[in-house]
Amino acid sequence: MSYDFSEVNSTMQKYVDREILAGVSTAVLAGRELVHLHCSGWADRENGIALREDHLFRVFSNTKLVTSMAILLLMEDGRLGLDDPVEDYLPQLGRRRVLRQGATSLDDTEPARSSITIRQLLNHTSGLSYGLLDHGSLMYKAYNERKVLNAFQTLAEMINVLEELPLSFHPGEAWEYSIASDVLARVVEVASGRNFEQFIRLRIFNPLGMDDTGFYVPERDLGRLTAYYGGSDPANVLQRGLRRLDKSPYPGAFTMPVARLSGGGGLVSSLHDMLALMRSLMPGGDTIMKPETIDLMMQNHLPHGMGIRFPGVGDVPGKGFGLGGAVTLHASSIDPPGSEGEFEWGGIAGTHWWISPRHNIAGILMTQRLMSFWHPFSFDFKRQAYAALGIR
Repeated sequence: MSYDFSEVNSTMQKYVDREILAGVSTAVLAGRELVHLHCSGWADRENGIALREDHLFRVFSNTKLVTSMAILLLMEDGRLGLDDPVEDYLPQLGRRRVLRQGATSLDDTEPARSSITIRQLLNHTSGLSYGLLDHGSLMYKAYNERKVLNAFQTLAEMINVLEELPLSFHPGEAWEYSIASDVLARVVEVASGRNFEQFIRLRIFNPLGMDDTGFYVPERDLGRLTAYYGGSDPANVLQRGLRRLDKSPYPGAFTMPVARLSGGGGLVSSLHDMLALMRSLMPGGDTIMKPETIDLMMQNHLPHGMGIRFPGVGDVPGKGFGLGGAVTLHASSIDPPGSEGEFEWGGIAGTHWWISPRHNIAGILMTQRLMSFWHPFSFDFKRQAYAALGIR
C-alpha cells in the first residue's frame, strides 16, 4: 500500500526555511514496514552539510525509554519487581524525608509516608526532582548547588548526593518529571551486576543492531554528529532565527566518555537505530521483551485523576504516564484524531517518538533544537502522519 507524506515533507521544510529548525528527519512505520523516511535541511548550517539518514543526534530523554526497557527486562528475569522499594537496591534512598507544604528551607521536612517503588521511578511519581525545569524553586536551587546532574560523577556518586536531599512530595501522591531514570540506571547496575552501558548494549543494542547508539560519539564518527542549535528567543518558540550551541550542555558533551552513564538523557543515536527500537515494541516480529511486558509498559500507571504537568506550562490535558512514556487518554486539540492509547516521549532537543498500539503505527522525528520537547513542529508531524495513514 502506498501513502502520500508530501504534506509532512513540505511542513518540515517550512520549519527549516523559517529558521526554526536547522534540519529535521522524519520516519513512520505501519506495522514494522517503513512507509516514510525523509530528511530536510542541514546537519550543519554553517558548513553547508545537508542532513542525511546516517547522521547522529543527541537524543537526551529518548534515553529514558531504553532505561525503562532495561528495568522491565530485569523484571522478566526475576531480578526485581515493580513494587519493590528502591532501598532494596539503593539503601541510601530509604527512610526519605519530604518537604512540608510551603517549605522555605530544606530542613522543613517530615518523614515520607511510604518508600519509593520501582514503578514510581518509572512513572515519575517518586517525589524526586530534576533541577532542570522548575527555575527558582527550592529544589531547583538545591539540585543545582549540589550538582546532581554532574556528568563527571558516576551513578553511584549521584545516589550519595540524593541521599542528603528531601523529596518534593510523598511517593505516589503527585507527578513530577525528575531524575528518576538516572536512579533506575543505577538500579540496573546493582540488580544486574553490570555497569549500565554494558547491560543495555548486551540486552538491547546488540540484539537490535543499534550500532550507532551510545554515550558518546567515537572519533571516527564525529563527522556524522549533527550541530546543536538554540532559538534566537527562548521565550518565543516560533521566533525565526537560530544560534549554534557548540558547548552545550558542557564543552565536549557527547564527544568523549564521561563518568555519568545517564539513564535519563545520556545517549546519542541515529534515525535508523531509533526505528529499530520502535520495531522491537511492535507486533509481527522478534522482540526483546515479552508481548505482555510491552502491553504493561504502554498502559497508564497513574492513579485515577492524576495527570502530568510541567513548571511554567501547567497541566497537559488528556495525558497519563506509563512505564517510560506518556499515554494519551483523551486526544486534545493538538493531538491527532484517533490517538487515544498512544505511547510517546522525546528529548529536550526535539527528538520525538510515538507508538499507537491501537493502529499499529509508530513515528520518529529527529532534530537538534534546544528546549523543543513537544514543540509545535512535533505535533504537526504527528497529525499529518496520522492523516497520511488514513487515520482521521
